[in-house]
Amino acid sequence: MVILYLAIVSAGASLLSAAVWAQEAAALAVTRARHLSHGINTSLWFAQSPADYTVERLRSFTTTDDIVLIKKLGFDHIRISIDAEPLLGWRRNLPQGVQFMAELDRVVQAALEQKLAVIIDLHPESRYKQQLLQGTEPVERFGMLWQSVAKHFSSMDPNLVFFEIMNEPEQPDPYRWQGIESFVSGQIRAVAPQHTIIAGGAKWSGLEDLMLLQPIPYDNVIYTFHDYEPFAFTHQGATWTDPAVQPLRGVPYPSTPENVATNLQEEPTLAGQFFMEQYGLARWDAQRVDATIDFAERWSKLHDAPVYCGEFGVYRPFADEAMRALWLRDMRIALEKRHIGWAMWDYQDNFGVVTKKNGTTTPDRVILDALGLNRAK
Repeated sequence: MVILYLAIVSAGASLLSAAVWAQEAAALAVTRARHLSHGINTSLWFAQSPADYTVERLRSFTTTDDIVLIKKLGFDHIRISIDAEPLLGWRRNLPQGVQFMAELDRVVQAALEQKLAVIIDLHPESRYKQQLLQGTEPVERFGMLWQSVAKHFSSMDPNLVFFEIMNEPEQPDPYRWQGIESFVSGQIRAVAPQHTIIAGGAKWSGLEDLMLLQPIPYDNVIYTFHDYEPFAFTHQGATWTDPAVQPLRGVPYPSTPENVATNLQEEPTLAGQFFMEQYGLARWDAQRVDATIDFAERWSKLHDAPVYCGEFGVYRPFADEAMRALWLRDMRIALEKRHIGWAMWDYQDNFGVVTKKNGTTTPDRVILDALGLNRAK
């Protein structure tokens, strides 16, 4: 009888211990998310430039001086986009792949020395993502790649180094993508059990994709989304995306049916005109932005899981500077009102917070003010 009693007590204690551990693991993600309050994407550096990942370019496009400046400007973390192909070369011990990882190590270490948190964001090209659409073998290879990467960085401070499974996975089936993320998370956990994972929705990791996502079966996970709405404003003139935005110039924000009339005339197709008219009718302003971001908070509360906005920004070549700053400010305020961390896209490219010209890096004071940051240098 005593033995049975002790067994029951022991089992109860084990269940209680497991429950406490689960609560602590869930709380850990919330605590670590505070290191991701206001960040910047360091794009077109270790990803999105497959023609040139040479050491020379990696050391000159963005430099350790830029890392120091990012800290001075008031950012607390960087999200490093990392292409899959050179990582595959690194796993095969190919010289260029080994050099690529050595340079990545150097950058991560430089960021940590500045007390910047770092998101290791696997950011492959579309052709790599398409391999994951069918079958199990490509998914298993993806898991093996992540296991190698996670093991490589597992000795670095888990409070400051985060693993983001994949940027904008372009997967049309949210349920299949959920399974892929769960599998890959298991591969990461096997070799880096202390590090926080960042998971996102299918397709383009938009807010609507987050709404369809169920939490994966692991604790210590932060859930990410990207927000570029209204697209007519944030991507006006961009040539690589929706044809409706390509002819647009000087799109106004906030929007009304009246102030988009000129832009309507820029659209050569009926579909484009409909797209533009809908933007005007939607009357995008601070209140509309706030109402949209509210759904991220609602998802977070529903699932008791922290959320993070990994990308938001405005393509700057054709946007009015003051309106660009206003939208960024409205987004930042809506996010911070709900204690949602963010990373603006991006540091120095066409969405940038700095401009590089003739060896001089010039921060954009207007945009830094909109982001509520320091204005050092």
